Amino acid sequence: MASTSSSFTVGSGAGSKPKSTKLLEVLNALEEYESGHSREEIFIAPPDNASGDFTDEDSGDEDGRGGSHLPGSILHAIVVPEDSGTEEEEDLPPAMKRQKVIVEPQRIWTKRDIRPDFSSWTASDPHIEDLRSQELSPVGLFELFFDEGTINFIVNETNRYAWQKNVNLGLTAQELKCVLGILILSGYISYPRRRMFWETSPDSHHHLVADAIRRDRFELIFSYLHFADNTELDESDRFAKVRPLIVRMNRNFQKHAPLEEFYSFGESMCEYFGHRGSKQLRAGKPTRLVYKIWCGTTSRGYLVWFEPSQGTLFTKSHRGLDLGGSMVVKFVDALQERGCLPYHIFFDKVFTSVKLMSILRKKGVKATGTVREYRTERCPLKDPKELKKMKRGSFDYKVDESEEIIVCRWHDSSVVNICSNAVGIEPVGLTGHHAGAAKTRTQVHQPSLVKLYQEKVGGVSRMDQNIAKYKVKIRGMKWYSSFIGYVIDAALNNAWQLHRICSHDAQVDLLAFRRYVACVYLESNADMSSQGRRSRRLETESRFDMIGHWIVHQDKRTRCALCHSQTNTRCEKCQKGVHAKCFREYHIR
Repeated sequence: MASTSSSFTVGSGAGSKPKSTKLLEVLNALEEYESGHSREEIFIAPPDNASGDFTDEDSGDEDGRGGSHLPGSILHAIVVPEDSGTEEEEDLPPAMKRQKVIVEPQRIWTKRDIRPDFSSWTASDPHIEDLRSQELSPVGLFELFFDEGTINFIVNETNRYAWQKNVNLGLTAQELKCVLGILILSGYISYPRRRMFWETSPDSHHHLVADAIRRDRFELIFSYLHFADNTELDESDRFAKVRPLIVRMNRNFQKHAPLEEFYSFGESMCEYFGHRGSKQLRAGKPTRLVYKIWCGTTSRGYLVWFEPSQGTLFTKSHRGLDLGGSMVVKFVDALQERGCLPYHIFFDKVFTSVKLMSILRKKGVKATGTVREYRTERCPLKDPKELKKMKRGSFDYKVDESEEIIVCRWHDSSVVNICSNAVGIEPVGLTGHHAGAAKTRTQVHQPSLVKLYQEKVGGVSRMDQNIAKYKVKIRGMKWYSSFIGYVIDAALNNAWQLHRICSHDAQVDLLAFRRYVACVYLESNADMSSQGRRSRRLETESRFDMIGHWIVHQDKRTRCALCHSQTNTRCEKCQKGVHAKCFREYHIR
């Protein structure tokens, strides 16, 4: 999120104070604000009673029908600033408030460099070596996350939900993969209305989709798509209806994550598509409603762990930390399930505090992040105004004597505070800087912890960029519809990251990777019983399209489609046995 943006959290609790600011009032105020340079983001939390059946249909679909409005329960919900204390604390009696106060010992700050006592990184990653040896195709990598257990789980829960609504859906794993293929395909081929995929009009008909599954069957399955048993929902969890999927995805993401020293932690945004009724945003007013998702990634953008934000009222914070710091600790706990190694976590000023650095140090985890001045625990650094008068590259720093935590204030284009429990000032390097109207390039001094932070902090941003390029465009009326698309996009991003690490041959870009998965899912899982003669045309066209063909190993030997001798390899897209030596000739003859 850009530094110019504003953020609020919206909750719809029945017990909220009547004099508090409502979402509708905030939206109106933002529209009347004349500056068009800032981007405003309002974080939407699911309703308090998210386990109720009526909350399933809360969002607008992609058709943008006039009748799809943001519910009154959301428009009149209480707006809670993210950095404020909880209303529960304000209602506590004075005696209980005094009990919650934790008196921290005053830190002694000294002008010297840090002397960290962490062990060096020596861990290897046998799991990645195993994946390299398997030479998995893009579909094989994607199915590390949407594995057979996850697919069967979604099928069972969807059929259960339909049965609870007195509908005999009879969804199969094959049909669900067709649905997933269409959702993935919508990321790079999208129409104003999803039904246009099946239209016979020559300007919109898409035979790959139309031949895979009938339109009405897709609509029926998509409307009943479900991820939890409604009879066993945790009413205290606003994301209870997608919690089983979150647990499964986190488990699979962590199981196959590259074992690395450096990780990033930050906020990711998943857009909320409910409409605001008659109130429309004017051009140049980029206000949007989003779900906020806490994310821990590798430095290259592989999503290791995620958790949708439910706000301070619905999340128990770690002792002595705010909500953001508590999420960092949860991410570290998830990382340490693979072993208590000296990981190094990078995050920005939303999360950083000297208290958090102390907690992570005790867990044996290194951390570096920019920090707000009021979270430095009175570290006596030079005044920012004084530092600005000095030449660029000037800095001041102090170290806490008891816990070896350093706080550095550095002057570049602006004054930046940065804190670390693992990296110090030395060696001081040089970095290029464009200065003056002529934009002449000059060299300025840069402390070591600043350099390392700038190199490693961008993992969450890289993941967001990858997801935003070809994100799922199809969405339904359920409030969690856009979140499911986000999970699919994240799984594809992770599969592509593994492809970049494990591939011995030429790597494919993210678009080609998505196209391969979508094509294989739609062609391999198409309903052959309803296709008739179309299946032969589809097979002939796909064989020679030169897109997404991949040779894979098969357990059962079959005859090669070209030379007709026995082979234990096949083309994953064509689903035909073919030798490696015959592979190219089979696809061009």
